[in-house]
Amino acid sequence: MTTNLRALLTGRNSRQGLWFIPLLIGCLGSAWLAVRTDEFLNAQNLLNLVAQATPLMIVSLGQMIVVLVRGLDLSVGAVISLTTAILALDAPAYVLLPAVFLATGLIGFVNGFAVARLNVHPIIATLSMMMIVQGVTMLVRPVAGGTIPPLVIHLVTGEFLGVYMPVIWSLVIILVGWKLIHGSRYGLHLFAIGGAEDVARSFGIADKRSILLAYVACSTFGALAGLFLAGRIASGDPNIGMPFALDSVTAVALGGTQLAGGVGSLHGTVIGAFLMALLANGMNVENVSAFVQTAVKGTILLLVVALQPRKFMGL
Repeated sequence: MTTNLRALLTGRNSRQGLWFIPLLIGCLGSAWLAVRTDEFLNAQNLLNLVAQATPLMIVSLGQMIVVLVRGLDLSVGAVISLTTAILALDAPAYVLLPAVFLATGLIGFVNGFAVARLNVHPIIATLSMMMIVQGVTMLVRPVAGGTIPPLVIHLVTGEFLGVYMPVIWSLVIILVGWKLIHGSRYGLHLFAIGGAEDVARSFGIADKRSILLAYVACSTFGALAGLFLAGRIASGDPNIGMPFALDSVTAVALGGTQLAGGVGSLHGTVIGAFLMALLANGMNVENVSAFVQTAVKGTILLLVVALQPRKFMGL
């Protein structure tokens, strides 16, 4: 029993990753901010924290799916921006919402096809797609503005049975992500492919198709994050998604997912995303410069990736 608990908390000999360490850091950071400033425990600030964490958590779950199969999607930030730009067009929600998911699904399909079928390196494939999508986004909406359908705004800023909508978003996305990653055969295939693609193929797993679908899923999660942000800011913004590409990678790595593939957990990614949001919230409370915040995030990504222990791969 003690051995199993230790393995769960440390990620040793498992495919869960080192998720307990960021959880501990998040708890200590919250305690420190609560003691240092009265603003942190303010109800409005806590609601803002949840709203800040939700879009990053959504896109990070999509990023994790790709990382599990040894991939990376740098186009998700542009997907988020494109989503807000489309939703700000002068058309009803029943036209714009299907358009968003068709467009982003196509983006994911092209990414997946390039990686799985054409053997293009994931960084090159998705970086190229990022540039293409960002260019299209600037054509659709060159500057921030436009009007978001009231339905989308209500889905993000309203309440349901007295519960703040970002909380509902977070719970629903976590349940969907848990079912997909840890509660389905497809999720098992993701871990198998990331752990040893040749072995997975020998057991009859359709590795190429699974990888392609992983990129489609990542773009879909990116569209959901863009939908949330569009409802929150109530306008389209061609640049709003830019930070999310690397922030999502940082959150995934911070949550214990191995960028080498095959190791990770949904709860680790959720913890990583909320830790990133906590860090940003704390620096905002402390009035830290936005430029310093960017440098801090970059440093965290470098350190987390450099310190990822290969011996915990669980192979």
